[in-house]
Amino acid sequence: MNDFSAGSQAAVLPLFSALVALTLLICVMAGPDRDDLTNFYTGYLSLTPLKNGLAIAGDYISAATVLSTTGIIALAGYDGYVLAVSTTMSLVLLMFLLAEPLRSVGEFTMGDVLARNMPGRAVRVASCVVTLSATLPFLVVQLSGAGSLLTFILGMPHLAGARTVCIVLVGSLMIIYAAIGGMRGTAIIQMIKIVLLLLTSIAVAALVLNRFDWSSSELLRAARHGSGAGPAFLQQGLQLGTSAGGRLDFISLQITVVLGVACLPHVTMRLYSARDVPAVRRSMSWAVGTVTTFCLLVIIMGTGAAALVGSQHITAADPQGRTSVLMLSRALGGDAASPGATILYSAVAGMVFITLLSSVAGMTLAAASSLAHDLFAHVARRGQAEPRTEMTVAVWTSVVVGTVAMGLSILVQEWDIGVLTTLAICIGASAVAPALTYSLFWRRFTRTGLLAALYGGTACALLLMVFSKAVSGTPSAVFPDADFALFPMRSTGLVSVPFGYLAGWLGSRLDHRRRAADSRETRRLYEESEARLLASAE
Repeated sequence: MNDFSAGSQAAVLPLFSALVALTLLICVMAGPDRDDLTNFYTGYLSLTPLKNGLAIAGDYISAATVLSTTGIIALAGYDGYVLAVSTTMSLVLLMFLLAEPLRSVGEFTMGDVLARNMPGRAVRVASCVVTLSATLPFLVVQLSGAGSLLTFILGMPHLAGARTVCIVLVGSLMIIYAAIGGMRGTAIIQMIKIVLLLLTSIAVAALVLNRFDWSSSELLRAARHGSGAGPAFLQQGLQLGTSAGGRLDFISLQITVVLGVACLPHVTMRLYSARDVPAVRRSMSWAVGTVTTFCLLVIIMGTGAAALVGSQHITAADPQGRTSVLMLSRALGGDAASPGATILYSAVAGMVFITLLSSVAGMTLAAASSLAHDLFAHVARRGQAEPRTEMTVAVWTSVVVGTVAMGLSILVQEWDIGVLTTLAICIGASAVAPALTYSLFWRRFTRTGLLAALYGGTACALLLMVFSKAVSGTPSAVFPDADFALFPMRSTGLVSVPFGYLAGWLGSRLDHRRRAADSRETRRLYEESEARLLASAE
């Protein structure tokens, strides 16, 4: 980093300032009026399918996808390739199974979908709890990672207090984006982010391929050598091991990613901003195409990092490889003093910066919307809240969520908390996915079954994760010196996903108390909307 410090900072700091100024201006101009609740939650349904598809892709591609997946590919090869493909498959699953039904019955939040046939405060509370449980860990990871990455980019990773300042800076900006911009403002930022991501990634991937004369075999040969793993680079096992337990853990992780990523509340929230069902169908087509393209570029960049940077240098800078794409840009730039090297590094740094900002803004908006719409408007005020009041609460809950996330990120900034990303995805796969699929497609699903799926899936994922190998018992765990790992995996999906579905089924089957009256009413409401729902017609 020393060779790059002076030149890169001279270019990066003005670029960061320009991105902040531009995005803040967009939020102010696109933000809703103080009593315009529909605009805050959905952006007036004014986005075209292309724009909404880009916004969905922007929310879907988090900093974890850009940085962590690239790092896993650079360090683990085949395991990272499968993770990138699983990430794409999750969005494809959302497109074909849930997107159109969700748009047919959804309004603002996941609570609106779940409460359509089972109205009641308990459902709204459960929806809010699960939304926060899935969103807050993701926020903490993103903000903590933002502090580490920004100090790395700016050349001051060891300066006391620098990481805390960066966390507060990014956290304050995310609060402003969510509170002022609402759905439309954050959507425009997501569009800018995904376009910058694609353009920068295409340039980096092209430079990587050009370095190897556009020969994929030469690139893979160099990656095998640079990784230090040899032929094992293209075989399963570098990330989680080749034992029977490691293979089961690998399968568990992929199941969790496929079922969980697209079901996260900040992703499904974007579907409600489409004009109608045909529009959401076209939006998802754009989103899937964009995400697929980007994941292919991530595979090339991760492989290029292994080939041109090498695993030793990558792990020396960050054991998880999150800085690999930045180090790759330096390796591709050639002479550190050349303008081309500075421009390339600055472009990649700007891509990382805007990704961090937009990712945390979307998650903050999802959490704040659930608190304001589900908990305040429908639980505290029993659906009688004035739009202006709910809007004010949504703004202030954005501040609260952001402040709590910043505080937690500062407290754990020295820890390796990547496990929280896995936890959030596990909750999406184990609680949100069962609740949505049963609610949309099973007419005998009851309120008790819904609560059992939401709370049971969340509790199972959380409990297993606490006692997993990702938290203790291994050198790479959060607490490497402790050992209370009773669950022999790093991902809970192989157990918690079936548990969530089983809890929803059992809760509905054993709901004797309400079976006579409440279940009949639930089935009646389902049957009234079933034709419209399954035909995806308004």
